[in-house]
This record gives sequence, structure tokens and C-alpha cells, in this order.
Amino acid sequence: MKTKASLILTVAMLALSGSALAEVKIALVAKSLGNGFFEAANTGAQEAAKELGDVKVIYTGPTTTTAEAQIEVLNGLIAQGVDAIAISANDPDAVVPVLKKAMQRGIKVVSWDSGVAKAGRQIHLNPSNNALIGETNVKLAADALKALNVEKGDVAILSATPTSTNQNIWIAEMKKVLPKYPSINLVTVAYGDDLSDKSYREAVGLLKSYPDLKVIVSPSSVGIVAAAQAVKDQGKIGKVYVTGLGLPSEMAGAIKSGASKSFAIWNPIDLGYAATYLADDLVKGTATKDEASMGKLGKVKLDADGNGAMAEPFVYDASNIDKFSKIF
Repeated sequence: MKTKASLILTVAMLALSGSALAEVKIALVAKSLGNGFFEAANTGAQEAAKELGDVKVIYTGPTTTTAEAQIEVLNGLIAQGVDAIAISANDPDAVVPVLKKAMQRGIKVVSWDSGVAKAGRQIHLNPSNNALIGETNVKLAADALKALNVEKGDVAILSATPTSTNQNIWIAEMKKVLPKYPSINLVTVAYGDDLSDKSYREAVGLLKSYPDLKVIVSPSSVGIVAAAQAVKDQGKIGKVYVTGLGLPSEMAGAIKSGASKSFAIWNPIDLGYAATYLADDLVKGTATKDEASMGKLGKVKLDADGNGAMAEPFVYDASNIDKFSKIF
């Protein structure tokens, strides 16, 4: 009996030891694969996993940016039995039912970058907050006017769609701070629907409709690239600057051509890193309702709905574009 009891104890201890050493499996779900922004986020997530030591990050996502394709990926992850899902959602509401199913099975859910409605996740990590994004765009426009030696100049906004929630919020925040920047005369808001060709046509239209236009601000990563190309093609380099939110890999040419002086975007590497830490916090029970750890990035404060924000967008210009354009 003693031998049998010892064997049972040994097996139990081994089981406990194996449990303690088990990897925490965190799925980092992108809006779509093959996107430089999300590839960079995965770089940060893998860095976090290496630091944590007991975490394995499964980077995945659909090949198309649809809610249906993302839901299929999520169902697969639930079947795999991952410990946490960190998702940048293609649709904030459509993914809620499948993520509720995940949470019912004990899987922790964090949304990041593009949020999930409250019912479908526990924490949402905004890359920045709306007020900071709005003011950063306005400050970049003011800096562009200063670089053009213009005391007061015409500025236009080139947005995505008229119904784009985040774009409309950012534009509202931009308008709130305009009184602090008297050099800016906002003349209009145009919409390129986040389509390269339409954004390009709209930018050309702005340049022709407003002959004194000095700056185009686009809070759309598609619009900013299209506007920079329009400025170049219309022979307006040195007369009109383009700024807003863009990816370094896509905007490096505009910085070097002079179509853009500077632009901003959050650092996706830090975003993926932070999202991984937040998911791990939830799995291990170290996150509270008020805050959670983002590793070397510090702690994020959470509001009553579980929303947190990292920091103001990072600004890219000639001094750092070569470094970052190789990353994302």
C-alpha cells in the first residue's frame, strides 16, 4: 500500500509540476494577414512572450478584412483551447457572440487597436485616446504651416468615410482644439472612403478647389499616402504639405520627396507587446478592474468599461523614417 501511495503522490506532484510549467497560449488576432501594421504588432507580442517566459503567442487572422472571416478564425481558436485572445476587430459588434462563447469557456479576451463592444471582451486597449489623436493631427498641421513660413494658412482634412466612427471622433477632437492654433484656417473636410483611387481624386480636387491650400491632414493611412502622391503629381511639393496618420513604410517616399514633413501613428510594436501583457494579466489574475500591466511600458489605467489608452501618437519625420520604414 505504501508503494502504491508513493506512486500516486509522485504522479500527482508531476502533474502539478507540469501544470505549473504549462505555457499560456495567447492568440494575437489581426484584422488580416499580410498587413505591415499587424506584422509589426506581432513582433512586439513575440518580444513580450519571450520576456514572460511561459507564454506562447499564436499570431493569426483572416486573409480578408471581414467579420465573417475573423469569426471563422475565432471559432478555430476556441476549438484549440487557447487561454486568451487579443483581437483587433473588423467589426465591433459582429464578433461579440463568438467572443462571448470564448469567455464562457474560460478564455480571456482583450481587444486592441480596433475595439470590440464591451459585451465581447474584458479589456480594450486604445493605441492612444481620441483627444490626443485629434490634437496631434492639428499640431502636425500647425508645424507644417510653420515650416512653410506661413503665419495663417488654409488647411483641409481628407477623411475615410462620412460614417467612419473613429475618424469622425478624431475630426471632432481636432475642431475642439483649433482655437489654440490660430495659424490654421480649416476650409473643408473631404472623404476618400479609405480607397486609394478615390482618396487621390479627392486630394487633387482639394488642390484645385483651394488654390491657397497649404496643408492636407488625413487621419486615414490610405488617405495620407494618396494625398502625398497627389501633391507630388500636381507639382505642389514645397508649397503644400501632407500630414496625419500613416505607416512609415508607406510614407517614407513622401518624407524624402518633400510632400510630407512629418506624420504620426502609434507604434504597433508597442501595441502588440502591451496587448500580450494584458492578456497574460487576465489569464494569471493579476489585472484589476482599475489597471493592468503592460510590462516595460508601465501600467494602463482602466475605466469602468475596461478601456485603457497607451500614449499620444508617435511622430515620424526625416530623423527617424529610415529606421521605422524597415519595420512597418
